[in-house]
Amino acid sequence: MRRLGSTIPSSWILLACIGLIALNMRGPFVAVAPVVEPMQLDLGFSPVELGLLTGIPVLCFSLAAPLASLAARRLGAEVAITLTLLGVLAGVVVRSAGGGAMVMLGTVILGVAITIGNIAVPLIIRRDFSSRRQGTALGIYTAALNIGSFLTSVVTAPLAEAAGWQPALAASALFAVAAIAFWVPAAGRGAYVPAADDGSGGPPAGGRPASPWITVGLTAGFAGQAISYYGVTAWLPTLLSDELGMAPAAAGAGSSLFQILAILGGLGVPLVARFMSTTAVALTLGAMWLTVPLGLLLAPELWWLWSSLGGAAQGGGITVIFIAIIKLAVDQASAGRMSAVVQGVGYCFAAAAPTFVGYVNSVTGGWTAPLLVILGSVLAFILGTTLSVRKVPKQR
Repeated sequence: MRRLGSTIPSSWILLACIGLIALNMRGPFVAVAPVVEPMQLDLGFSPVELGLLTGIPVLCFSLAAPLASLAARRLGAEVAITLTLLGVLAGVVVRSAGGGAMVMLGTVILGVAITIGNIAVPLIIRRDFSSRRQGTALGIYTAALNIGSFLTSVVTAPLAEAAGWQPALAASALFAVAAIAFWVPAAGRGAYVPAADDGSGGPPAGGRPASPWITVGLTAGFAGQAISYYGVTAWLPTLLSDELGMAPAAAGAGSSLFQILAILGGLGVPLVARFMSTTAVALTLGAMWLTVPLGLLLAPELWWLWSSLGGAAQGGGITVIFIAIIKLAVDQASAGRMSAVVQGVGYCFAAAAPTFVGYVNSVTGGWTAPLLVILGSVLAFILGTTLSVRKVPKQR
């Protein structure tokens, strides 16, 4: 592990930092959903403006990805992550402090700050962990993304009922404060000087640079994963209500299962990859993902099973893609560029996914066509990912 400042922190400290950082990287914008109604009453937002509160961060993930990659290269990953945490803290405070303009401004700050973290955290993992432990660190990172979303969703509504929507949204700043308290001492005094890249990640298998087609494939895979995830997350409760007549609370359970099982997928992939090739892992996750659109088309009454399998698949899918990026990139700079392209293009599709799936539903008057859209995006994930990860060495 690379020296961070004047001491070398134990690996568990760095893993704890990564987990705490990840808690901040989805929860703040997921927090809006439970308080949409009181926000609309207070601010007079239209449905379109309310949609922007969750759409803006995802759009930032796409548009700001090149800037985030540049910041990580020029300033160093330590500074980039520090900017992420300070930006999340500032964005949460601004969003909770005033009227509609402040809410929108805070949302933009959150989107840009989290985009920087999306690029910088995998670079830290690639640089500071041995090849054997990179998969584990990525699994913890992706699992913590979903833990942050789940905890925020569970806590925000009760807090809003007790204290109002503004304090409820501001509460997510506690995650940022905790992460800063751990990260800054771990990074150390000298951590803010970008280190020369020594190619410690090593070249991909065979000693040759990763083909540009690998980036294309991973981009297609990430886009398919993102479309599927955001499309299902946005519309699964409505689908269950329409198709099975479920009450809103019961229909929401399907979405909760889909989110919480992602933790199992993120943590499980590095373990399974010790016994299977990365290609086999990707194909297995793809098969699990396919159960969501196919299962909801053919046997929607088993929604709990499809939500569970799909949830584990979506948590594992992003882990596999990040493993491929850090294993196949030649050096830190190329890893940053590859990550920026993959996430930038992928999140561009993700930003449009909920609106497009909803549009298809409104035009067709049912859920068959929207589920076929999800089916197509899952197939893109399977094809793009499995063709790209063939050269990823088996985890040890």
